[in-house]
Amino acid sequence: MSAPQKHPSRIGKYEVEQFLGGGMSRVYRAKDSILGRHVALKILANGAMDIAAKAHFLQEARLASSIAHENIIAVYDFGEDQGRPFMVMELLEGESLRDAILGKRTGDGARKLRIALQVARALGYIHSKKIVHRDIKPENIHVDAVGRAKLMDFGIAQVEGTSSSGDGSTRGTPFYMSPEQVLGKEVGARTDVYSFGVLAYELFSGVKPVRGTTVEQLFEQILHVLPDLEPLHEADIPAAAIDLVAKCLAKDPDQRPPGFAIICGALEEILGPGAIRLKPLPQTAASVTAPVPPTKTPGRWLTQWGIALLSALAAIAFIVMAYFIFALRH
Repeated sequence: MSAPQKHPSRIGKYEVEQFLGGGMSRVYRAKDSILGRHVALKILANGAMDIAAKAHFLQEARLASSIAHENIIAVYDFGEDQGRPFMVMELLEGESLRDAILGKRTGDGARKLRIALQVARALGYIHSKKIVHRDIKPENIHVDAVGRAKLMDFGIAQVEGTSSSGDGSTRGTPFYMSPEQVLGKEVGARTDVYSFGVLAYELFSGVKPVRGTTVEQLFEQILHVLPDLEPLHEADIPAAAIDLVAKCLAKDPDQRPPGFAIICGALEEILGPGAIRLKPLPQTAASVTAPVPPTKTPGRWLTQWGIALLSALAAIAFIVMAYFIFALRH
């Protein structure tokens, strides 16, 4: 039995504070000794320190660091320290969507739809950069206490048109793989659309659209069995959302929505007014107490008229009183 791996105390300028988890790649809570902020530090485990693994890790870091979106985890820094590659990311509070689903903490239907919308926006953004994620699943979505979702892990993502596509290999997580991934065919934006459909199905219903104990069973269903939509109906999901999920899960890529602009638009329409301006984080004190121009404040407008009215009544009373005094004297 191999000895347990010793955790580093420092990587570059980052002071390691706590091991958060991981296997071939390990993630730590760390502190930037220069900026003073806490970050998530991802490094390769000792057992994965071959040349190919290091090159792949740094390729992922470069790709992820080129992306900036409110629903995608931010990568601040990457590099090597004494031959060990590392990646520095924002430290997120909350849990994976997988844990939220298992713990039944995904909330009501509207909250689930908002989570799906945020994931769709993140995927639409990376597709605008010609990046295909290829591994969309609840483990790769982070959700915080107010329902803000962030897409993570670009470990097997690829840029469209690169030589890694269509090589006959099968890469991805079996439950969430599209038919073309199962067959080792060319992948593209509609591949992520299919996987998003699987994720949305599970988010809405709490169960997966494909089930099995072996990879062969899963692949048979992905290729030939239409998904059962009854769990979605039982979950009291709007009919339009069920129809959208069904379209995303089409076996033929040409029958799926061509991209996430359509998916986002459909989800926004289902959610109704305000979905486009969705801000799941609570308002800050500054935004709540921001001053309002007096002319647009009904209470103050009424107060000003009240003062004017009282002044007029006082003037009338003075005139009446003066008249009676004058009449009594004469």
